Amino acid sequence: MKALEDLKYNATRRHFLSAASLGIGSVALGALLDPARLFGGPGQGPVAVAPGARPTGPIYPATHVVPRAKRVIYLFQSGGPSQLDLFDDKPLLRTMNGEDLPASIRMGQRLTGMTAHQKQFPLAGSHFSMARHGQSGATVSELLPHIGSIADKLCFVKSMHTEAINHDPAVTFVQTGSQQAGRPSIGSWLSYGLGSDNSNLPAFIVLLSRARQGDQPLYSRLWGSGFLPSQHQGVQFRRGKDPVLYLGDPDGLSADTRRHMLDTFRQLEEEQHARVLDPEINARIAQYEMAYRMQTSVPEVMDFTNEPQSVLDMYGPEVKTPGSYAANCLLARRLAERDVRFIQLYHQGWDQHGNLPKDIRIMTKSVDQPSAALVKDLEQRGLLEDTLVIWGGEFGRTNYSQGKLTKENYGRDHHPRSFTVWMAGGGIKTGFSYGETDEFGYNVVRDPVHVHDFQATLLHLLGIEHEQFTFKHQGRRYRLTDVHGHVVKALLA
Repeated sequence: MKALEDLKYNATRRHFLSAASLGIGSVALGALLDPARLFGGPGQGPVAVAPGARPTGPIYPATHVVPRAKRVIYLFQSGGPSQLDLFDDKPLLRTMNGEDLPASIRMGQRLTGMTAHQKQFPLAGSHFSMARHGQSGATVSELLPHIGSIADKLCFVKSMHTEAINHDPAVTFVQTGSQQAGRPSIGSWLSYGLGSDNSNLPAFIVLLSRARQGDQPLYSRLWGSGFLPSQHQGVQFRRGKDPVLYLGDPDGLSADTRRHMLDTFRQLEEEQHARVLDPEINARIAQYEMAYRMQTSVPEVMDFTNEPQSVLDMYGPEVKTPGSYAANCLLARRLAERDVRFIQLYHQGWDQHGNLPKDIRIMTKSVDQPSAALVKDLEQRGLLEDTLVIWGGEFGRTNYSQGKLTKENYGRDHHPRSFTVWMAGGGIKTGFSYGETDEFGYNVVRDPVHVHDFQATLLHLLGIEHEQFTFKHQGRRYRLTDVHGHVVKALLA
Protein backbone atom coordinates (compact mmCIF):
# COMPACT_ATOMS: atom_id res chain seq x y z
CA MET A 1 0.00 0.00 0.00
CA LYS A 2 2.83 2.35 0.86
CA ALA A 3 4.49 1.67 -2.51
CA LEU A 4 1.24 2.60 -4.26
CA GLU A 5 1.04 5.83 -2.31
CA ASP A 6 4.67 6.61 -3.21
CA LEU A 7 3.92 6.04 -6.88
CA LYS A 8 0.87 8.30 -6.74
CA TYR A 9 2.97 10.96 -5.08
CA ASN A 10 5.93 10.76 -7.45
CA ALA A 11 4.36 9.94 -10.83
CA THR A 12 2.77 13.33 -11.25
CA ARG A 13 1.03 14.53 -14.36
CA ARG A 14 4.02 16.74 -15.10
CA HIS A 15 6.37 13.78 -15.07
CA PHE A 16 4.10 11.80 -17.36
CA LEU A 17 3.82 14.64 -19.84
CA SER A 18 7.57 15.22 -19.70
CA ALA A 19 8.15 11.63 -20.75
CA ALA A 20 5.42 11.56 -23.37
CA SER A 21 5.52 15.05 -24.91
CA LEU A 22 5.47 15.37 -28.68
CA GLY A 23 7.90 16.84 -31.21
CA ILE A 24 11.60 16.76 -30.62
CA GLY A 25 10.91 16.70 -26.92
CA SER A 26 9.33 13.28 -27.27
CA VAL A 27 12.63 11.68 -28.13
CA ALA A 28 14.65 13.58 -25.56
CA LEU A 29 14.55 10.87 -22.94
CA GLY A 30 15.87 8.26 -25.34
CA ALA A 31 18.41 10.70 -26.66
CA LEU A 32 19.93 11.04 -23.21
CA LEU A 33 21.33 7.59 -23.70
CA ASP A 34 21.46 7.56 -27.50
CA PRO A 35 21.38 11.05 -29.06
CA ALA A 36 21.92 9.49 -32.47
CA ARG A 37 18.20 8.83 -32.46
CA LEU A 38 17.49 12.53 -32.65
CA PHE A 39 16.19 13.68 -36.04
CA GLY A 40 15.68 10.00 -36.86
CA GLY A 41 19.21 9.58 -38.11
CA PRO A 42 21.59 6.69 -37.84
CA GLY A 43 24.77 6.97 -35.85
CA GLN A 44 28.25 6.58 -37.23
CA GLY A 45 29.54 4.16 -34.68
CA PRO A 46 30.66 4.57 -31.10
CA VAL A 47 33.46 6.85 -30.02
CA ALA A 48 36.38 5.90 -27.84
CA VAL A 49 35.73 5.90 -24.11
CA ALA A 50 37.92 5.50 -21.10
CA PRO A 51 38.67 1.96 -19.98
CA GLY A 52 35.94 0.66 -17.74
CA ALA A 53 33.48 3.37 -18.68
CA ARG A 54 29.97 2.76 -19.90
CA PRO A 55 29.42 4.66 -23.13
CA THR A 56 26.13 6.56 -23.10
CA GLY A 57 26.42 7.63 -26.73
CA PRO A 58 26.40 10.18 -28.18
CA ILE A 59 27.37 9.52 -31.73
CA TYR A 60 26.96 11.79 -34.71
CA PRO A 61 23.28 12.16 -35.64
CA ALA A 62 21.53 13.03 -38.84
CA THR A 63 20.37 16.65 -38.97
CA HIS A 64 17.75 18.77 -40.72
CA VAL A 65 20.23 20.06 -43.30
CA VAL A 66 23.81 19.18 -44.15
CA PRO A 67 25.90 20.67 -41.33
CA ARG A 68 28.82 22.92 -42.16
CA ALA A 69 30.16 23.03 -38.62
CA LYS A 70 30.54 20.30 -36.03
CA ARG A 71 31.43 22.52 -33.10
CA VAL A 72 31.48 26.15 -31.92
CA ILE A 73 34.02 28.24 -30.03
CA TYR A 74 32.21 31.37 -28.83
CA LEU A 75 34.60 34.10 -27.67
CA PHE A 76 32.06 36.21 -25.80
CA GLN A 77 33.34 39.71 -24.99
CA SER A 78 31.30 40.60 -21.94
CA GLY A 79 30.44 44.25 -21.38
CA GLY A 80 29.89 45.40 -24.96
CA PRO A 81 33.07 46.26 -26.92
CA SER A 82 33.01 49.59 -28.72
CA GLN A 83 32.44 48.85 -32.37
CA LEU A 84 33.30 52.48 -33.17
CA ASP A 85 36.83 52.09 -31.78
CA LEU A 86 37.47 48.59 -33.15
CA PHE A 87 35.73 47.81 -36.46
CA ASP A 88 33.12 50.36 -37.59
CA ASP A 89 35.14 53.39 -38.64
CA LYS A 90 33.22 56.69 -38.71
CA PRO A 91 35.42 59.63 -39.80
CA LEU A 92 32.44 61.98 -39.40
CA LEU A 93 32.62 61.52 -35.63
CA ARG A 94 36.17 62.87 -35.61
CA THR A 95 35.13 65.81 -37.83
CA MET A 96 32.18 66.64 -35.57
CA ASN A 97 33.95 65.74 -32.32
CA GLY A 98 32.23 67.56 -29.43
CA GLU A 99 29.16 68.62 -31.39
CA ASP A 100 25.77 67.48 -30.21
CA LEU A 101 24.25 64.33 -31.70
CA PRO A 102 21.52 65.52 -34.12
CA ALA A 103 18.02 64.71 -32.91
CA SER A 104 17.24 63.48 -36.44
CA ILE A 105 19.73 60.64 -35.91
CA ARG A 106 18.70 59.65 -32.42
CA MET A 107 14.99 59.97 -33.26
CA GLY A 108 14.02 59.92 -29.60
CA GLN A 109 15.19 56.35 -29.12
CA ARG A 110 15.53 54.92 -25.66
CA LEU A 111 18.62 55.70 -23.56
CA THR A 112 19.91 54.07 -20.40
CA GLY A 113 19.40 55.71 -17.03
CA MET A 114 23.09 56.61 -17.06
CA THR A 115 22.85 59.12 -19.92
CA ALA A 116 19.14 59.90 -20.16
CA HIS A 117 19.71 62.87 -17.82
CA GLN A 118 22.46 64.40 -20.00
CA LYS A 119 21.51 67.73 -21.52
CA GLN A 120 23.85 67.18 -24.43
CA PHE A 121 25.23 64.19 -26.27
CA PRO A 122 28.68 65.25 -27.54
CA LEU A 123 29.86 63.14 -30.44
CA ALA A 124 33.12 61.34 -29.63
CA GLY A 125 35.42 60.51 -32.49
CA SER A 126 37.64 57.52 -31.87
CA HIS A 127 41.16 58.25 -30.68
CA PHE A 128 42.37 55.25 -32.63
CA SER A 129 43.07 54.97 -36.31
CA MET A 130 41.71 52.24 -38.49
CA ALA A 131 43.19 50.70 -41.59
CA ARG A 132 41.98 48.38 -44.28
CA HIS A 133 43.42 44.89 -44.18
CA GLY A 134 43.87 42.09 -46.69
CA GLN A 135 42.23 41.71 -50.04
CA SER A 136 38.84 42.14 -48.40
CA GLY A 137 39.76 45.63 -47.20
CA ALA A 138 38.08 45.10 -43.84
CA THR A 139 38.56 48.00 -41.44
CA VAL A 140 40.21 47.05 -38.16
CA SER A 141 41.57 49.29 -35.42
CA GLU A 142 45.26 49.83 -34.80
CA LEU A 143 44.52 48.25 -31.40
CA LEU A 144 44.00 44.86 -33.07
CA PRO A 145 46.96 44.28 -35.41
CA HIS A 146 46.86 40.49 -35.07
CA ILE A 147 43.15 40.30 -35.86
CA GLY A 148 43.73 42.71 -38.73
CA SER A 149 46.34 40.34 -40.12
CA ILE A 150 43.75 37.57 -40.52
CA ALA A 151 40.96 39.81 -41.87
CA ASP A 152 40.64 37.68 -45.01
CA LYS A 153 39.76 34.67 -42.87
CA LEU A 154 36.96 36.53 -41.07
CA CYS A 155 33.37 37.56 -41.66
CA PHE A 156 32.44 40.88 -40.04
CA VAL A 157 28.77 41.56 -39.30
CA LYS A 158 28.47 45.30 -38.68
CA SER A 159 24.70 45.45 -38.47
CA MET A 160 23.94 43.40 -35.38
CA HIS A 161 21.19 44.85 -33.21
CA THR A 162 19.17 43.91 -30.14
CA GLU A 163 16.33 45.25 -28.00
CA ALA A 164 18.14 44.84 -24.68
CA ILE A 165 19.86 47.97 -23.40
CA ASN A 166 21.32 46.77 -20.09
CA HIS A 167 23.92 44.08 -19.52
CA ASP A 168 22.11 41.27 -17.80
CA PRO A 169 19.10 41.07 -20.13
CA ALA A 170 21.36 41.69 -23.15
CA VAL A 171 23.79 38.87 -22.32
CA THR A 172 20.87 36.59 -21.44
CA PHE A 173 19.22 37.45 -24.76
CA VAL A 174 22.28 36.58 -26.83
CA GLN A 175 22.91 33.38 -24.91
CA THR A 176 19.34 32.07 -24.56
CA GLY A 177 17.11 33.95 -27.03
CA SER A 178 15.16 35.60 -24.21
CA GLN A 179 15.86 38.62 -22.01
CA GLN A 180 14.27 36.83 -19.08
CA ALA A 181 16.32 34.26 -17.21
CA GLY A 182 15.43 30.60 -17.26
CA ARG A 183 15.70 29.54 -20.91
CA PRO A 184 18.38 27.06 -22.05
CA SER A 185 21.59 28.56 -23.36
CA ILE A 186 22.85 27.97 -26.90
CA GLY A 187 25.33 25.35 -25.73
CA SER A 188 22.61 23.46 -23.90
CA TRP A 189 20.38 23.45 -26.98
CA LEU A 190 23.24 22.03 -29.06
CA SER A 191 24.16 19.47 -26.42
CA TYR A 192 20.54 18.37 -26.29
CA GLY A 193 20.05 18.29 -30.05
CA LEU A 194 23.36 17.01 -31.32
CA GLY A 195 24.94 15.34 -28.32
CA SER A 196 28.68 14.99 -28.17
CA ASP A 197 31.29 13.21 -30.25
CA ASN A 198 33.36 12.66 -27.11
CA SER A 199 31.93 10.50 -24.34
CA ASN A 200 34.66 11.52 -21.93
CA LEU A 201 34.08 15.28 -21.87
CA PRO A 202 30.89 17.36 -21.57
CA ALA A 203 29.37 18.62 -24.80
CA PHE A 204 29.24 22.16 -23.37
CA ILE A 205 32.21 23.65 -21.52
CA VAL A 206 32.55 27.19 -20.13
CA LEU A 207 35.78 29.14 -19.52
CA LEU A 208 35.95 32.54 -17.77
CA SER A 209 38.62 35.24 -17.82
CA ARG A 210 38.97 38.97 -17.20
CA ALA A 211 41.62 41.54 -18.09
CA ARG A 212 40.64 44.19 -15.55
CA GLN A 213 38.54 44.48 -12.42
CA GLY A 214 35.25 46.24 -11.90
CA ASP A 215 33.20 44.93 -14.79
CA GLN A 216 29.73 43.44 -14.89
CA PRO A 217 29.23 40.09 -13.12
CA LEU A 218 28.35 36.88 -14.92
CA TYR A 219 25.96 34.29 -13.52
CA SER A 220 26.08 30.52 -13.95
CA ARG A 221 22.49 30.56 -15.19
CA LEU A 222 23.91 31.94 -18.45
CA TRP A 223 25.18 28.44 -19.18
CA GLY A 224 22.22 26.70 -17.57
CA SER A 225 20.02 24.14 -19.32
CA GLY A 226 16.71 25.81 -18.37
CA PHE A 227 13.87 23.38 -18.98
CA LEU A 228 16.09 20.93 -20.87
CA PRO A 229 17.46 17.91 -18.97
CA SER A 230 20.10 19.13 -16.57
CA GLN A 231 22.91 17.05 -18.05
CA HIS A 232 23.00 19.57 -20.92
CA GLN A 233 24.03 22.52 -18.74
CA GLY A 234 27.48 23.94 -19.31
CA VAL A 235 30.34 22.70 -17.15
CA GLN A 236 32.68 25.44 -15.98
CA PHE A 237 36.40 24.73 -16.03
CA ARG A 238 38.24 26.89 -13.50
CA ARG A 239 41.82 27.97 -13.23
CA GLY A 240 44.09 26.30 -10.71
CA LYS A 241 44.56 22.87 -9.24
CA ASP A 242 40.96 21.67 -9.52
CA PRO A 243 39.48 22.79 -12.86
CA VAL A 244 36.22 21.01 -12.08
CA LEU A 245 35.11 21.04 -8.45
CA TYR A 246 34.55 17.77 -6.59
CA LEU A 247 35.82 15.68 -9.50
CA GLY A 248 38.54 13.83 -7.60
CA ASP A 249 37.98 10.86 -5.32
CA PRO A 250 38.21 11.45 -1.57
CA ASP A 251 41.31 10.11 0.15
CA GLY A 252 41.09 6.36 0.66
CA LEU A 253 38.60 5.72 -2.15
CA SER A 254 40.06 3.59 -4.95
CA ALA A 255 38.98 3.71 -8.59
CA ASP A 256 37.52 0.20 -8.31
CA THR A 257 35.48 1.18 -5.28
CA ARG A 258 34.23 4.26 -7.10
CA ARG A 259 33.23 2.16 -10.10
CA HIS A 260 31.40 -0.34 -7.93
CA MET A 261 29.63 2.47 -6.09
CA LEU A 262 28.47 4.03 -9.37
CA ASP A 263 27.23 0.70 -10.74
CA THR A 264 25.18 0.11 -7.61
CA PHE A 265 23.88 3.65 -7.61
CA ARG A 266 22.91 3.38 -11.26
CA GLN A 267 20.93 0.23 -10.57
CA LEU A 268 19.03 1.95 -7.78
CA GLU A 269 18.36 5.02 -9.92
CA GLU A 270 17.09 2.94 -12.82
CA GLU A 271 14.68 1.17 -10.50
CA GLN A 272 13.49 4.52 -9.23
CA HIS A 273 13.03 5.83 -12.76
CA ALA A 274 10.93 2.80 -13.69
CA ARG A 275 8.64 3.68 -10.79
CA VAL A 276 8.27 7.45 -11.07
CA LEU A 277 9.18 8.26 -14.72
CA ASP A 278 11.15 11.36 -13.76
CA PRO A 279 13.56 12.14 -16.65
CA GLU A 280 15.87 13.99 -14.28
CA ILE A 281 16.86 10.62 -12.83
CA ASN A 282 18.36 9.61 -16.17
CA ALA A 283 20.06 12.99 -16.39
CA ARG A 284 21.56 12.44 -12.96
CA ILE A 285 22.90 9.01 -13.90
CA ALA A 286 24.51 10.49 -17.01
CA GLN A 287 26.13 13.26 -14.96
CA TYR A 288 27.62 10.84 -12.45
CA GLU A 289 29.01 8.69 -15.25
CA MET A 290 30.45 11.73 -17.02
CA ALA A 291 32.15 12.89 -13.83
CA TYR A 292 33.77 9.47 -13.50
CA ARG A 293 35.19 9.63 -17.02
CA MET A 294 36.31 13.22 -16.53
CA GLN A 295 38.67 12.13 -13.76
CA THR A 296 40.97 10.99 -16.57
CA SER A 297 40.03 13.24 -19.47
CA VAL A 298 40.16 16.62 -17.68
CA PRO A 299 43.77 16.39 -16.39
CA GLU A 300 44.87 15.30 -19.85
CA VAL A 301 43.22 18.17 -21.71
CA MET A 302 44.41 20.76 -19.16
CA ASP A 303 48.06 19.72 -19.50
CA PHE A 304 49.88 22.05 -21.93
CA THR A 305 53.33 20.48 -21.45
CA ASN A 306 53.28 18.75 -24.82
CA GLU A 307 52.38 21.90 -26.72
CA PRO A 308 55.30 23.01 -28.94
CA GLN A 309 56.96 26.27 -27.95
CA SER A 310 56.04 27.70 -31.36
CA VAL A 311 52.35 27.19 -30.55
CA LEU A 312 52.68 28.75 -27.09
CA ASP A 313 54.47 31.72 -28.62
CA MET A 314 51.69 32.15 -31.13
CA TYR A 315 49.13 32.71 -28.32
CA GLY A 316 51.37 35.21 -26.54
CA PRO A 317 53.06 35.44 -23.13
CA GLU A 318 49.83 35.22 -21.12
CA VAL A 319 49.21 31.69 -22.38
CA LYS A 320 51.20 30.30 -19.45
CA THR A 321 48.95 32.06 -16.94
CA PRO A 322 46.10 29.68 -16.02
CA GLY A 323 42.71 31.26 -16.45
CA SER A 324 43.94 34.05 -18.74
CA TYR A 325 42.15 34.70 -22.02
CA ALA A 326 45.19 33.42 -23.91
CA ALA A 327 45.30 30.20 -21.88
CA ASN A 328 41.57 29.74 -22.40
CA CYS A 329 41.94 30.20 -26.17
CA LEU A 330 44.57 27.47 -26.29
CA LEU A 331 42.43 25.28 -24.06
CA ALA A 332 39.49 25.91 -26.40
CA ARG A 333 41.54 24.60 -29.31
CA ARG A 334 42.47 21.49 -27.30
CA LEU A 335 38.80 20.93 -26.44
CA ALA A 336 37.82 21.39 -30.08
CA GLU A 337 40.42 18.79 -31.04
CA ARG A 338 38.62 16.44 -28.70
CA ASP A 339 35.29 17.18 -30.36
CA VAL A 340 33.65 19.15 -27.55
CA ARG A 341 30.52 20.52 -29.21
CA PHE A 342 30.25 24.01 -27.71
CA ILE A 343 33.07 25.87 -25.99
CA GLN A 344 32.02 29.15 -24.43
CA LEU A 345 34.63 31.67 -23.37
CA TYR A 346 33.51 34.74 -21.42
CA HIS A 347 36.02 37.58 -21.25
CA GLN A 348 35.04 40.41 -18.89
CA GLY A 349 36.10 44.03 -18.93
CA TRP A 350 34.53 45.75 -21.96
CA ASP A 351 32.00 47.95 -20.10
CA GLN A 352 33.70 51.29 -20.64
CA HIS A 353 31.43 54.16 -19.58
CA GLY A 354 34.51 56.22 -18.81
CA ASN A 355 38.24 56.09 -19.38
CA LEU A 356 37.64 54.24 -22.63
CA PRO A 357 40.91 55.25 -24.32
CA LYS A 358 42.89 53.72 -21.45
CA ASP A 359 40.75 50.67 -20.68
CA ILE A 360 40.18 49.58 -24.25
CA ARG A 361 43.96 49.31 -24.68
CA ILE A 362 44.05 46.84 -21.79
CA MET A 363 41.23 44.79 -23.23
CA THR A 364 42.46 44.71 -26.82
CA LYS A 365 45.95 43.77 -25.70
CA SER A 366 44.48 40.80 -23.84
CA VAL A 367 42.41 39.46 -26.74
CA ASP A 368 44.14 40.46 -29.97
CA GLN A 369 46.98 37.97 -30.26
CA PRO A 370 45.20 34.97 -28.67
CA SER A 371 42.05 35.40 -30.78
CA ALA A 372 44.04 35.53 -34.01
CA ALA A 373 46.24 32.65 -32.85
CA LEU A 374 43.20 30.49 -32.19
CA VAL A 375 41.91 30.98 -35.75
CA LYS A 376 45.34 30.27 -37.25
CA ASP A 377 45.94 27.30 -34.98
CA LEU A 378 42.61 25.73 -35.91
CA GLU A 379 43.34 26.31 -39.59
CA GLN A 380 46.80 24.72 -39.37
CA ARG A 381 45.29 21.61 -37.82
CA GLY A 382 42.49 21.33 -40.37
CA LEU A 383 39.89 22.12 -37.70
CA LEU A 384 38.74 25.55 -38.85
CA GLU A 385 36.74 24.10 -41.71
CA ASP A 386 34.22 22.52 -39.34
CA THR A 387 34.69 24.76 -36.28
CA LEU A 388 32.70 27.99 -36.09
CA VAL A 389 34.53 30.73 -34.16
CA ILE A 390 32.47 33.71 -32.95
CA TRP A 391 33.85 36.94 -31.42
CA GLY A 392 31.48 39.56 -30.05
CA GLY A 393 29.52 40.98 -27.11
CA GLU A 394 25.94 41.70 -26.08
CA PHE A 395 25.60 45.19 -27.66
CA GLY A 396 27.68 48.13 -28.85
CA ARG A 397 28.62 51.55 -27.49
CA THR A 398 27.16 54.99 -28.21
CA ASN A 399 28.70 57.43 -30.66
CA TYR A 400 28.45 60.18 -28.04
CA SER A 401 30.37 60.53 -24.82
CA GLN A 402 28.88 59.49 -21.53
CA GLY A 403 29.80 62.30 -19.18
CA LYS A 404 32.32 64.98 -20.00
CA LEU A 405 34.21 64.82 -23.27
CA THR A 406 37.79 66.04 -23.08
CA LYS A 407 40.70 66.02 -25.47
CA GLU A 408 42.21 63.03 -23.68
CA ASN A 409 39.20 61.12 -22.45
CA TYR A 410 35.70 59.91 -23.20
CA GLY A 411 33.33 57.09 -22.33
CA ARG A 412 30.54 55.41 -24.25
CA ASP A 413 27.16 54.20 -22.98
CA HIS A 414 25.36 51.01 -24.03
CA HIS A 415 24.08 51.02 -27.59
CA PRO A 416 21.73 48.21 -28.71
CA ARG A 417 20.94 49.58 -32.16
CA SER A 418 24.20 48.58 -33.83
CA PHE A 419 27.26 46.56 -33.00
CA THR A 420 29.81 44.33 -34.70
CA VAL A 421 30.69 40.66 -34.35
CA TRP A 422 33.09 38.60 -36.41
CA MET A 423 33.08 34.92 -37.23
CA ALA A 424 35.46 32.45 -38.86
CA GLY A 425 35.38 28.89 -40.15
CA GLY A 426 32.47 26.46 -39.93
CA GLY A 427 30.89 27.29 -43.28
CA ILE A 428 30.85 31.06 -42.83
CA LYS A 429 31.89 33.34 -45.70
CA THR A 430 35.45 34.64 -45.35
CA GLY A 431 37.00 38.00 -46.24
CA PHE A 432 33.53 39.49 -46.06
CA SER A 433 31.81 42.36 -44.31
CA TYR A 434 28.04 42.40 -44.00
CA GLY A 435 25.68 45.21 -43.08
CA GLU A 436 26.20 48.93 -42.70
CA THR A 437 25.45 51.69 -40.21
CA ASP A 438 24.81 55.35 -40.97
CA GLU A 439 27.64 57.88 -41.10
CA PHE A 440 27.18 58.55 -37.39
CA GLY A 441 27.42 54.84 -36.56
CA TYR A 442 24.09 55.07 -34.72
CA ASN A 443 21.47 53.23 -36.80
CA VAL A 444 21.71 50.24 -39.14
CA VAL A 445 20.95 51.35 -42.69
CA ARG A 446 21.63 48.13 -44.64
CA ASP A 447 21.21 44.40 -44.00
CA PRO A 448 20.24 44.37 -40.32
CA VAL A 449 20.97 41.19 -38.34
CA HIS A 450 18.91 40.72 -35.21
CA VAL A 451 20.10 38.49 -32.37
CA HIS A 452 17.48 35.90 -33.37
CA ASP A 453 18.78 35.97 -36.96
CA PHE A 454 22.29 35.37 -35.67
CA GLN A 455 21.07 32.41 -33.60
CA ALA A 456 19.09 30.95 -36.50
CA THR A 457 22.17 31.19 -38.72
CA LEU A 458 24.37 29.57 -36.08
CA LEU A 459 21.97 26.61 -35.79
CA HIS A 460 21.74 26.31 -39.58
CA LEU A 461 25.52 25.99 -39.85
CA LEU A 462 25.31 23.08 -37.44
CA GLY A 463 22.62 21.40 -39.53
CA ILE A 464 19.57 22.50 -37.52
CA GLU A 465 16.59 24.43 -38.85
CA HIS A 466 15.67 26.68 -35.95
CA GLU A 467 11.91 26.55 -36.54
CA GLN A 468 11.89 22.74 -36.31
CA PHE A 469 14.09 22.49 -33.22
CA THR A 470 11.65 22.72 -30.32
CA PHE A 471 11.10 21.44 -26.82
CA LYS A 472 7.68 21.19 -25.24
CA HIS A 473 7.58 22.61 -21.74
CA GLN A 474 4.48 23.36 -19.69
CA GLY A 475 2.22 23.08 -22.72
CA ARG A 476 4.23 25.22 -25.11
CA ARG A 477 6.89 24.38 -27.65
CA TYR A 478 9.97 26.53 -27.11
CA ARG A 479 12.91 27.14 -29.39
CA LEU A 480 16.14 29.13 -29.16
CA THR A 481 14.81 31.79 -31.52
CA ASP A 482 11.42 31.99 -29.79
CA VAL A 483 8.98 32.93 -32.60
CA HIS A 484 11.43 35.06 -34.57
CA GLY A 485 14.60 34.87 -36.64
CA HIS A 486 15.66 33.88 -40.11
CA VAL A 487 18.83 32.38 -41.52
CA VAL A 488 21.08 35.06 -43.04
CA LYS A 489 22.07 33.13 -46.15
CA ALA A 490 24.38 35.89 -47.35
CA LEU A 491 26.75 34.93 -44.53
CA LEU A 492 27.05 31.31 -45.68
CA ALA A 493 30.04 30.24 -47.77
